[in-house]
Amino acid sequence: MSAPLAIGSRKHSRLFSKHVLHKYRHLVRHLSKSSQEHEYDLVVIGGGSGGLACSKEAAQLGKKVAVLDYVNPSPRGTKWGLGGTCVNVGCIPKKLMHQASLLGNLIRDGKSYGWDVPDSINNDWEKMCGAVQSYIKSLNWGHRVQLKDKNVEYLNALGSFADQHTIRAIDSKGQERLLSTKHAVIAVGGRPILPTEIPGVSDHAISSDDIFWMKKPPGKTLVVGGSYIALESAGFLSGLGFDTTVMVRSICLRMFDQQMANLVTDHMENNGTRFLKECKPLRVVKNAEGKLDVSYQDRNGNEEKEAFDTVLMAVGRYSVTGKLNLPDIGVSMDDVGKVIGGHEGDQERSSVSHIYAIGDVLHARPELTPVAIKAGKLLAHRLFDGAQVQMNYDQVPTTVFTPLEYGVVGLSEETALATHGESNIEVYHAFYVPLEYVIPGRDASQCYIKVICQKGDDGRVLGIHLTGPNAGEIIQGFSVAMGCGVTWRQLSSSIGIHPTMAEELVKLHITKSSGLDPKVTGC
Repeated sequence: MSAPLAIGSRKHSRLFSKHVLHKYRHLVRHLSKSSQEHEYDLVVIGGGSGGLACSKEAAQLGKKVAVLDYVNPSPRGTKWGLGGTCVNVGCIPKKLMHQASLLGNLIRDGKSYGWDVPDSINNDWEKMCGAVQSYIKSLNWGHRVQLKDKNVEYLNALGSFADQHTIRAIDSKGQERLLSTKHAVIAVGGRPILPTEIPGVSDHAISSDDIFWMKKPPGKTLVVGGSYIALESAGFLSGLGFDTTVMVRSICLRMFDQQMANLVTDHMENNGTRFLKECKPLRVVKNAEGKLDVSYQDRNGNEEKEAFDTVLMAVGRYSVTGKLNLPDIGVSMDDVGKVIGGHEGDQERSSVSHIYAIGDVLHARPELTPVAIKAGKLLAHRLFDGAQVQMNYDQVPTTVFTPLEYGVVGLSEETALATHGESNIEVYHAFYVPLEYVIPGRDASQCYIKVICQKGDDGRVLGIHLTGPNAGEIIQGFSVAMGCGVTWRQLSSSIGIHPTMAEELVKLHITKSSGLDPKVTGC
């Protein structure tokens, strides 16, 4: 037997170096094989706000990312570019048309303030839509540039799952490509429901996918539905001067505080929008003059008929998950096609541990753009940056952009009473008049604020509700306070900015239970 090598001898050093080099090469081969196991670290199906936010954040963390986006035209043939619902057929065009309608009232107010305004002012639909659509197209292009700048591969292709780790991408020419990925995010969003069981709807009605891209003015319009999309659409159409009717089967703004919902619809009715309540459409037929005859059942069960130029259906949305093959790969879904999250302690994780869902396709979560964006960014950091922070889906602020805006954060009064009990709840409220309304003599009878609290000076604020101009801008700041657990004592001891509408929130002092008149009468 040969003598053992002495530690530190030249021969020992050569053998040791050779051993280390062998282990290093083995490790490199292993890591190379592991990295090649999947082509991508993350593939996102859906190029809306949430999907784009998640993909860009992951790429910023040094991961190889692809995002797929493909828009099937609406039944009326409307199509658009990258960016999802919010950019193309939702928040952005809605807010711009809302602003266009508000400007009409502001111009008319100018007379009272001494401006020389003609008696008749009219909106040019084609010019307004052209401006809105040009801006949207600039956003489409901007999103493509951002993806390129952040090294996210963009595929204008329809995505589905071939298996749990393989995404099938089919482009507009029918060309197929398979993408292997370690993680996948479903962010395909939703589309409007067109109730095809109503004869004539599929042939003649439009949806919110179409209204913002119409080349001709809509004329006399029937909006069917009581959702915020229905009311916002009807609101800006009325404000732009169109004869507008809302047909509601039951109640408006079902998921919102009903006192506030009634204030919103009362204001719309008082300012020219007609409501057909407890009515439902039966059929839509195009008549000899090219108008749409809508037959409907009224609240007494009688059948009525009226002609319209445009019928806009806004009766709900469905998740675009039907062709993703999710049940085939084991992803659990609810009965309306939304992905059930919350598996293994992660809010967005599906029943398949490396597949996630964000935005409107996630079961029992708010269908709001900022929610999808925040959830997407947080998810990217949990996947690739070692973070643990989960999305907080509670106390999410939002605003309904009806002619009189409705901003809210926290619980409705109905939910607060049901959850905490009437004896544990105090509601502070006030009707107020925005100073801007005074000189032109605008009707302020639906401008209202209420703050729902647990009883006691140190009772936590549970909900803040506001109807009035710029409600969204006001609620945003108060939502931060809500997130910090603001109490009634802290809110009421804050100093207001005078004269503003927001100051009315910190000046509240009358409770509903007192029965006192809540009208604000002075400074």
